Amino acid sequence: MKTVSKEEALNLLKEYNKEEFHILHGLTVAGCMRYFAEKLGYGEDAEFWETVGLLHDIDFEIYPEEHCIKAQEILKEKGFQEDFIHAVASHGYGLCCDIKPEHEMEKVLFAVDELTGLIGAAALMRPSKSVQDMELKSVKKKYKDKKFAAGCSREVIEQGAQMLGWELDKLITETLEAMKACEA
Repeated sequence: MKTVSKEEALNLLKEYNKEEFHILHGLTVAGCMRYFAEKLGYGEDAEFWETVGLLHDIDFEIYPEEHCIKAQEILKEKGFQEDFIHAVASHGYGLCCDIKPEHEMEKVLFAVDELTGLIGAAALMRPSKSVQDMELKSVKKKYKDKKFAAGCSREVIEQGAQMLGWELDKLITETLEAMKACEA
């Protein structure tokens, strides 16, 4: 695959995204993807996982109606290889494209994308504004409240946990740990 540094990937993300929220989301998912790569025994591919996480929503701000479709075009034009493009697009499976997550990395991305949004929103409600002092029970309480972070699909999160063969509690706990590891 075309190798890009984290700095180059971040610059590319910023080329297509101006809102701080989208950039922060990309950085959060990137950090979580690196964490999971190392945790699941893919340490040698951690940069690949991280870059996929960073660029997974490259097209969302400009092309929300064509999300994951435009991403493929942008990344192809920028010289990324098919495995990278497939990984990025697969997080929209069943939502905005028909590219199924196949590799464990793609399943992790599918599962944690929405969940990082929900956990991040829950952190903002805390006095600390941080995930560092957050526990599973706090996240689950917010998770059960369908009005809280309503844009974060519980169905997608649960589908991601199923793809990975994990219990929902394991996915939430591991994602929370990943976010704690990369919050800075």
